[in-house]
Amino acid sequence: MEKIIDETLQGQTLVKEENKSNSKNLYIESYGCAMNFSDSEIVASILDKQGYNTTRELAEADLVLVNTCSIRDKAEQTVRKRLEKFNAIKKDNPSMKVGVLGCMAERLKHKFLEEEKIVDLVVGPDAYKDLPNLLDEVENGRDAINVILSKEETYGDISPVRLQSNGVSAFVSITRGCDNMCTFCVVPFTRGRERSRDPKSILEEVNDLWAKGFKEITLLGQNVDSYLWYGGGLKKDFKKASEMQKATAVNFANLLDIVAKAQPGMRIRFSTSNPQDMTLDVIEVMAKHHNICNYIHLPVQSGSDRILKKMNRLHTREEYFKLIDNIRSIIPDCGISQDMIAGFPSETEEDHQDTLSLMKYVKYDFGYMFAYSERPGTLGAKKFEDDVPEPTKKRRLQEIIDLQQEHSRLNTEQHLGKVEEVLIEKESKKSHLQWSGRNTQNTTVVFPKEDYKVGDYVLVEMKDCTSATLIGKAVDFGPMQSYSS
Repeated sequence: MEKIIDETLQGQTLVKEENKSNSKNLYIESYGCAMNFSDSEIVASILDKQGYNTTRELAEADLVLVNTCSIRDKAEQTVRKRLEKFNAIKKDNPSMKVGVLGCMAERLKHKFLEEEKIVDLVVGPDAYKDLPNLLDEVENGRDAINVILSKEETYGDISPVRLQSNGVSAFVSITRGCDNMCTFCVVPFTRGRERSRDPKSILEEVNDLWAKGFKEITLLGQNVDSYLWYGGGLKKDFKKASEMQKATAVNFANLLDIVAKAQPGMRIRFSTSNPQDMTLDVIEVMAKHHNICNYIHLPVQSGSDRILKKMNRLHTREEYFKLIDNIRSIIPDCGISQDMIAGFPSETEEDHQDTLSLMKYVKYDFGYMFAYSERPGTLGAKKFEDDVPEPTKKRRLQEIIDLQQEHSRLNTEQHLGKVEEVLIEKESKKSHLQWSGRNTQNTTVVFPKEDYKVGDYVLVEMKDCTSATLIGKAVDFGPMQSYSS
């Protein structure tokens, strides 16, 4: 399982359109990967029916929820500091309730409730539908907890509230949990086994988003490549499925094809992919459809076969190269990004050089790079000594970052002089006179507003760039604009 952590979004307060009939206020902050932000939308939808509007003002909240991440120690420490702040405010407003959602809830349930007594309720990733009952428990003066991991829950029957949406891009969750048991990762223990959502409910959500004016979706999961629907149940039980179930099963390539055909005017992205589960049929479906973006997040974690084996990654360096070569062959202009961990237990300088040489072979468009941080409860914490000194981790991480920045710049420069289709998502952070959007490879593009608006597909000529951003000028509407007319 891989998790993309967008640092610019951490701690974001999510706010939906006010429901006039609701009388209570919910303040919700989200940390971690896109799955957590998507889950916050599910929670807001459930609590909307319980009379809660969302608010940005902490002081006026009746209920404060923090949706948490356990992937790195830094993420947990950040959440702990926020909980201290919430409890300081609670002293002035004793009726305010504080709850922890998500991955930290499962991992630290007893510590939060019984030892430190810093929250009123603890709710794991599969228990959000139980929130109304848990809130009743709290109102009756009892601590409330549900961190049971489900074999069936996908929230496919919940229509998420789009929180703080730009009205253009939305997440659509298709899988939950992970079976891969990478030794560095806490997710199988906090989110449970892999199960997939009914493709019919996915298609209904996508069609509804298009009807509401959305132009781009990201299919989301702990490992989207593992998507497999055969009537419900865990992926690991597929071998027990009937012959009919096996014959009519829908895999990720099938799902991509179905969604792309259903809404040809909708841009489609997906995240995240494990290399061992990425198949050629997925790449071929991407090449077949104009509306599936030419971008794959393909985390490798290390370039060393020895370290990959210790990580329980079921791919080798050579297999990864072959996959990259196939992607380049079938989709020559495909953007590819990575996750990389520096300083995994026992990592030698030779292992580190293997990582750098792999990066030089692939030349990723961008990446998410971290120093190894041991997570309690993971197989790595149980089996391996965290024996790479912190200065060595930091130095190796910096070398990875420096190389990635070099490759990012080279890749971004390849777009100069080209005219590419960009979906306008928002105003540029640096200038109110410019729009910001992304091209099919997921590179950010900024350009003068002129007469275009958010949600337009625009052809942009690329004039200049930084290492990560293209600067251009709009020349006309793009081909996909015709679907919006």
